[in-house]
Amino acid sequence: DVQLVQSGGGLVQAGGSLRLSCASPGFTFDDYAIGWFRQAPGKEREGISCIYTNDGSAVYADSVKGRFTISSDNAKKTVYLQMNSLKPEDTAVYYCAAGTPLGCSAYGSDGLGYDYWGQGTQVTVSS
Repeated sequence: DVQLVQSGGGLVQAGGSLRLSCASPGFTFDDYAIGWFRQAPGKEREGISCIYTNDGSAVYADSVKGRFTISSDNAKKTVYLQMNSLKPEDTAVYYCAAGTPLGCSAYGSDGLGYDYWGQGTQVTVSS
């Protein structure tokens, strides 16, 4: 059974840091695009980053570029999203998603095409 299990998140003050994890114990980790998305109340889902486990190539949305870093530990079958310099506007429910076998450019920034989704985790940044 394919599952993505998320951990991390929580409440942090503006300027602080959090790290989100997305583990995939149920399937082989090769050739997967793992994306991170967020959705704030009343707003559409936003794709913020993606990494291709095949070669480690990563992309970022302009809204998080320079502040967030995505990484993959293929041995642990886990992708991380390190979030630094957090702002109140980063407050949202964050989701990871996995798609295979193509790289990140094959999937929509709105999440279209991804096959599996994590359960979501709340990130709240106070001002």
